[in-house]
Amino acid sequence: MTTSARSPRAPEDQGFVPTDEWPDVTVMVDGFGEPSLPASEALEGPPIDVRFENGWTISHLFDQGEVTWTITEGDGAGATGTHEYRAVEVRPGIFFVDFVKGEGTRASDVSMILDRNDGKVTVADSSFRDRDGAVRMRTDILAGRVVGTGEIDGRDRTSALVGKRIYYRYSPTEHYEHVYLNSGTFVWHCVRGGEAGLADVDPIQVFELADDIVILHWSETVMPVESIVTIDLANKRSVGRMYCWDGPTLAPVHIPFDSRFTILSDTPYPEG
Repeated sequence: MTTSARSPRAPEDQGFVPTDEWPDVTVMVDGFGEPSLPASEALEGPPIDVRFENGWTISHLFDQGEVTWTITEGDGAGATGTHEYRAVEVRPGIFFVDFVKGEGTRASDVSMILDRNDGKVTVADSSFRDRDGAVRMRTDILAGRVVGTGEIDGRDRTSALVGKRIYYRYSPTEHYEHVYLNSGTFVWHCVRGGEAGLADVDPIQVFELADDIVILHWSETVMPVESIVTIDLANKRSVGRMYCWDGPTLAPVHIPFDSRFTILSDTPYPEG
């Protein structure tokens, strides 16, 4: 398997790339570079306690670029950890928080979408799994609510992306398009960048977040990649992360990102 970046040919000059010729996912790291949106310190201050649907209550203390989480109720009560975190305010009062805990194949990437306007919380926890002797990945999605803001009310699934073809610019060199076929399936295609010409069809989950903004999770079937992202259809901005591993070493690879995007088309389907 080659690890060299593919040439920046236009899509009409590209062709099908067999999976045994795909580069390692690490080719994206340099191309994506650092996220363009600034990190927010707005969550730093008193602890934020969140109740989850599985019975956990977890206290989160954000302080000087680190988050300390402590399970105060539920299975594993007393467990705690401190990690560097990054929070981005994707809209006023809505935060995408991300941190990696653990090491090697025991590491996991925890992303928390926290809406301080209504207290709703969605957590995506991506980790490594042994599947029939092969290392693969999975993401567990958990609903929660900030203590004192109401009952836990999981986010509804939405079809808001169905029929859309969106062109994402993650950096000057890395451009991808998504075609959302239905509420559970999409096509991704690298138009420009380290994976130029690569494309696949993968499963997705899409949840409502606020007016014209959704949460998208996708799990790649060829590459070991788990992604969670907020997509703001009104402001044409996405914020998220990819989590995967370096094929030769199994070292975790964490890629935070944001993008500007263009909706190329929005296809209505005929009724008959």
